[in-house]
Amino acid sequence: MLFYNYYKSFRKVFKLKFKFIKSILVVLISVSFSLGDSLDHKIGSMLMVGFVGTSASPSSQICRDIAKYDLNGVILFDYNPVDKDKPKNIVSKEQTAALAKELQACSPKHNLLISADQEGGKVQRLKSTRGFYGKFPSAASVADMNDEQTRKIYHSMAQELINAGFNYDLAPVVDLALNKDNYIIYKLGRSYGEDPAKVSHKANLFIDEMHKEGVLTSIKHFPGHGSSLGDTHKGYVDVTNTWSEIELEPYKILSNKADSVMVAHVFNAKLDPDHPASLSHATITKLLREKLGYKGAVITDDLQMGAITKKYTLRETIKLAIKAGNDILLFGNQLHPKNAVTPKMFVDIVKDLLAKKEISMDEINNAHDRVQKLRAKLKGSNA
Repeated sequence: MLFYNYYKSFRKVFKLKFKFIKSILVVLISVSFSLGDSLDHKIGSMLMVGFVGTSASPSSQICRDIAKYDLNGVILFDYNPVDKDKPKNIVSKEQTAALAKELQACSPKHNLLISADQEGGKVQRLKSTRGFYGKFPSAASVADMNDEQTRKIYHSMAQELINAGFNYDLAPVVDLALNKDNYIIYKLGRSYGEDPAKVSHKANLFIDEMHKEGVLTSIKHFPGHGSSLGDTHKGYVDVTNTWSEIELEPYKILSNKADSVMVAHVFNAKLDPDHPASLSHATITKLLREKLGYKGAVITDDLQMGAITKKYTLRETIKLAIKAGNDILLFGNQLHPKNAVTPKMFVDIVKDLLAKKEISMDEINNAHDRVQKLRAKLKGSNA
């Protein structure tokens, strides 16, 4: 009888221990999976991507990617670089609004950034041929208008954006018009002028009107593209001998106002002797964040521009962009559509970089935190 009682006690203790060990294993497995999912989401929250499609059903690849990786955002275009006879994303007002609604429904927290380059003048994605207004004036034209006129124009632009489902405008341009031979900024009328105070004032009005309608913005192109001679869409652009510190003034003035800052691919040996601005720790972390005190999100210009792709592999680009201090890496899949970067490719590369300790988890976490603060500004966000 005594032996039987010992046996029952031992069995009871063993069962308790087994249940305890089992519960610990379940917790560990759950944590492991949640960490994996969390990591995918953290990495995904750093990617803004372009895709081909005028709708986004739950079964579509873009919708599945948004849901799986909690993608930061998408960038929409009207022009289809693969098939000129078909639109890429934007067909009409009604269709674009419906597409945006479908895309937002795919987002786990309904805080997907749906973006476009809508500046006015030569750079406006919402064209009259698609049923939009399409005639907003360039920054150079707005520069001569009074504040009331300026506000009216940008309020109308903001309304059109938000009604079409856009909540993130990759504008305004705060480059200074310092070089009359500059095609990409000066000759396209994308600058408000050469006076940083005036440029900042106009940009401030732009941001205010966008905010009234719930549209976030990004001032660009840090640390200044207005003095350049070349076009970073096509290749390497060196501004070492033309750039001056006055080009930083708008970023100083708007540092507490800007939702985000877009960084250019210009090379400046005075700031970094090895890398273009978008891949430069010295330019983004040391200059923009530490010296100028900017605390918000940083987004790259399209990383498929010639200035990057002609010199760096995709893996090198992603590694340097993250180590530089960027929070959002933009791949428009517009300039080199046959070499499209998919969310899975991006996430897999970042995971490999982490595994090989070429980037740190701190860098991912810091970027994720800044991105979450940006996305939390969106109306209707569950972040």
